[in-house]
Amino acid sequence: MVGREGHQVSTATNGHEALKAVSLQRPDVVITDILMPEKDGIELIMELAQLGARIPVIAVSGGRRAISSDFNLESARLLGVCATLGKPFSREALHQALQQALMH
Repeated sequence: MVGREGHQVSTATNGHEALKAVSLQRPDVVITDILMPEKDGIELIMELAQLGARIPVIAVSGGRRAISSDFNLESARLLGVCATLGKPFSREALHQALQQALMH
């Protein structure tokens, strides 16, 4: 969906890969799932802040059995992300989040 909006997209399967990618080429926006293997989205958001990256972040979560998506997304908001999306989300919701992040 992001590519269809006309944006160039790079992907990473976990927070470690995302940090490495950010260090090689600074993106305009990071969209991260909260639940990922090895290094989750909360850790990624915190490490980006510690590095002083000042990259707008959109956090996405569908939750899991023990933790709701609302809890995950509220945790991300407390860490300063510019937008959050609960799964499933619409193309319009993603578009709005991207616009908000790019103006951030």
